[in-house]
Amino acid sequence: MYMMKKYITLCVVAFAAVVLLFTVATTTKQTSTLSTDKRLHITTSFYPLYFFASQIVGSHADVINITPSGAEPHDYEPTPQDILSINKSQLLFLNGGNLEAWGEKIQQIIDPKQTTVVTIGADITTQTVDEDGKTIIDPHVWLSPKLAEVEVKRIENAIEAKDPANKNTYQQNATALLEKLNTLDTEYTQGLRSCTQHTIVTSHAAFGYLATEYHLTQLPIAGLSPDEEPSAQQMASIAQFAKEHQIHTIFFESLVSPKLSQTIASEIGAQTLVLDPIEGVSKQESQEGKNYFTIMEDNLRNLRMALQCH
Repeated sequence: MYMMKKYITLCVVAFAAVVLLFTVATTTKQTSTLSTDKRLHITTSFYPLYFFASQIVGSHADVINITPSGAEPHDYEPTPQDILSINKSQLLFLNGGNLEAWGEKIQQIIDPKQTTVVTIGADITTQTVDEDGKTIIDPHVWLSPKLAEVEVKRIENAIEAKDPANKNTYQQNATALLEKLNTLDTEYTQGLRSCTQHTIVTSHAAFGYLATEYHLTQLPIAGLSPDEEPSAQQMASIAQFAKEHQIHTIFFESLVSPKLSQTIASEIGAQTLVLDPIEGVSKQESQEGKNYFTIMEDNLRNLRMALQCH
């Protein structure tokens, strides 16, 4: 199912490329004006990169996020308008690690003289997951505060290269962001240091980097794609493991159906809590002031509760 969705996405992007090639001639004049526009234009593929870039640039640049509010980046298919928006940007930030099924294709249809593509997760997306008999790269590096620091530094460097006039501001903002990430890492390290449990049952395999960083074991119900459907045998195996190891909390996510987590929780008499992979922020969450840091803090509270940490 996951590979089929990637195939469909690539087909959609290919179609969008035709639209782009057809319309680019009519937008040449509009696009060329960006060369005289001192304001930097940045496009990001999904929320964490959007948040980090926005924090760094402040009011000195425009940052547009491709994945709509509340949508899953694994499943989102860029529209022709999205591709035109990318083509007008000086920077496109991708996560990589196959998070964006359209990532490689887009680089073949945009003008590299206009738009520099930066894959922020390059060489740090090192973990893999076996799914449907295939080894798939885990892209969820932003859930490790230490790896998020690497991403922030790379975003900062790319922005400064495009807009050296505002380098001092970007450095100050990035430094403040890195300090917050360092504090977050300390909170996780201390908060998860003395826990009775060390296994987290998650709705999909998004928390491998976080688990590795803080010495936890992830047991996912589904694979890397949130919509991957586990077999009845897999569900029974997870339920049995949870019973035998006295796991009393099953995690679910805010952007996907909690049905699988609720099914296992109901079977073993466990509670459910949110463990958010922060692949997107809904409109309601945004209105409530939620962001990367507040959600990571919510995750830590729920982890401490589930793992019976002291």
